Amino acid sequence: MIPHIELLTILIMIVFMACCTNSDSLDVEIYETSESGNKLTQIEALSEAENPVQVTINPVETFQKITGIGGSFTEASAYLLNKLSEENRKEILEAYFGESGARYSLTRTHMNSSDFSLGNYSYAPVPGDRDLEHFSIEEDRNDIIPMIKDAMAISQDGFKIMSSPWTSPPWMKNNNDWKGGKLLPEYYDTWALFFSKYLTAYKEEGIDIWGITVENEPLGNDSNWESMHFTPEEQNEFVKNHLGPRLEQDGYADVVLLGYDQNRHEELIEWVDAMYDDEEAAQYYDGTAVHWYASTYKIFADELQYAHKKAPKKHLIQTEATIDADIPAWKDDAWYWSKEATDWGWDWAPEDRKHLHPKYVPVFRYARDIIGTLNNWVDGWVDWNMVLNRKGGPNWAQNWCVAPVIVDEEADEVYFTPLYYTMSHFSRWIRPGAVRIGHSQTEEGLQLTAVQNPDGNIAVVLLNEEAQAKEYKLKLGDKSVPIQIAGKAIQTVVIPVRDPS
Repeated sequence: MIPHIELLTILIMIVFMACCTNSDSLDVEIYETSESGNKLTQIEALSEAENPVQVTINPVETFQKITGIGGSFTEASAYLLNKLSEENRKEILEAYFGESGARYSLTRTHMNSSDFSLGNYSYAPVPGDRDLEHFSIEEDRNDIIPMIKDAMAISQDGFKIMSSPWTSPPWMKNNNDWKGGKLLPEYYDTWALFFSKYLTAYKEEGIDIWGITVENEPLGNDSNWESMHFTPEEQNEFVKNHLGPRLEQDGYADVVLLGYDQNRHEELIEWVDAMYDDEEAAQYYDGTAVHWYASTYKIFADELQYAHKKAPKKHLIQTEATIDADIPAWKDDAWYWSKEATDWGWDWAPEDRKHLHPKYVPVFRYARDIIGTLNNWVDGWVDWNMVLNRKGGPNWAQNWCVAPVIVDEEADEVYFTPLYYTMSHFSRWIRPGAVRIGHSQTEEGLQLTAVQNPDGNIAVVLLNEEAQAKEYKLKLGDKSVPIQIAGKAIQTVVIPVRDPS
């Protein structure tokens, strides 16, 4: 029997705990990356906030299902990993694919060479080889294939791979060149066979390709590196009469086929109209691929909304994004938080589009683009190179770019830039199969998106571009929690939900 005094003490403690327990408090985990130095740092909620921004999450309002978020396996990245010590190579792959890292779930690679290759190459190098008897992926065996396999071994949940050609081999084109030109109609069947042989060759390596795009940037790149031009009508002709039937015939009808694969500007409307108004071609398209290079800040929400409404049950995937026209800043986090970066359009955009390419903050460009595109029906978002060197390559065309991880291959040093942590805020906590859910806020200056993951947990990613910290109250149902986000910061707030129903 419990003595009277002890029993009284226990009863008082129970009453005290009940009084001090706020049943309206929302249980959360908060992770922040900021200019002030946080890097996916777990922080505590506030005890109170004065005049906070009100942020309300509404899981009943649902939108698209998320396919995944990640980056690309390029020959440049894979080559650099092979130049590093085994310890640093493993550290980078763990950082991207491991449970302790970014947990990338959607990736991309290139068929044949791209500008981020060591040089021009094709899997079908023999001119006139219509039956592709000499087809070989030997070029990928030293670098790309080992990188993919090592990532597969590390990734607990696995990841999807998309693949895109920058060009056919020159002998199939009307200009017999790696750059520019068009696929000759007499080689449409051969080029369709090329896709099938590629899928088979990778499958034999133990690598399943989840999706393909018909052509990377069919509008071209001013013939600066590998490219091949299609009009929307030419793409449809190739897809409905050659590529689609070939994939069906060879057992690859379930491979996701995406059209367009270029910028989210007004051209996107022209292309989705052509793709989906042609019923014969539309049956083969599983979605539309887009890039971000039309502007350093503009999301092109109207164009994305149009593309979604045109084909609401099909994919809308951002397949490429990178900071271009810049040499990476080495071990200088401040640069990635400052408004110093420029892209190709700073110098080369036509006058009527020059305003779309001002200087920008690299971290902000990534975070607001992912938030903005997810909020406008994009279901997958893929960065370009995972790893580049201090020069922004290797790149045979000298088209230098920035990557989330920069290495000095000669000194065997690795630099995880703030962009790595930015990507991780999304890829680590927004998982495949998540559903984007409704949200509202009382101040537009706080940008955010929210999803409910398959395990029921809710992830909210927020961006504060202002220099001053902001207090906000995050509300879900009848529960809420006061939180502060630092100035110039990204946060991911995870809300455990025990019962997804």
